Amino acid sequence: MRRLILIRHAKSDWSQALDDHARPLNKRGLRSAPLIGEWLRAQGYLPDEVLCSDAVRTRETSRGLGIEAPVTYAHTLYHAEAEDIMEVLRAAEGRTVALIGHNPGIGEFAGRIVAEAPEHPRFRDYPTAATLVADFDIDAWDDAGFGQARAVDFVTPRDLE
Repeated sequence: MRRLILIRHAKSDWSQALDDHARPLNKRGLRSAPLIGEWLRAQGYLPDEVLCSDAVRTRETSRGLGIEAPVTYAHTLYHAEAEDIMEVLRAAEGRTVALIGHNPGIGEFAGRIVAEAPEHPRFRDYPTAATLVADFDIDAWDDAGFGQARAVDFVTPRDLE
């Protein structure tokens, strides 16, 4: 079995005149990432590998989660489409992998990997810092495919406030 923890970056700042790739988290995002990290630890969802877009807001989300696992920053995850995300995941080595990315790709990917969507009103729009935990009945990530995963859990920061 393999487990995926799929996280959209926390809320980012739009007020600065920065390139999209360089946008940091805003105050809400800086509060949300640790909430998700605490929830992951409380539920026992501990990744042994983190795959993260190299954008500033995803890096800050990763740090805010407080996950103690090796992190690989990949430019290919920056505004990646579902197929690109799957390609990155298939190269993963950990049994439990956290993957941090951006919408619309991350939300589309979440909807396509699960055989049945979780019954959460926000799953379809996948808001900032939304987190899906999904299990794949596979021995290696290179066997992962769309529609194979079982949704184990789904949460948003507002669920935890």
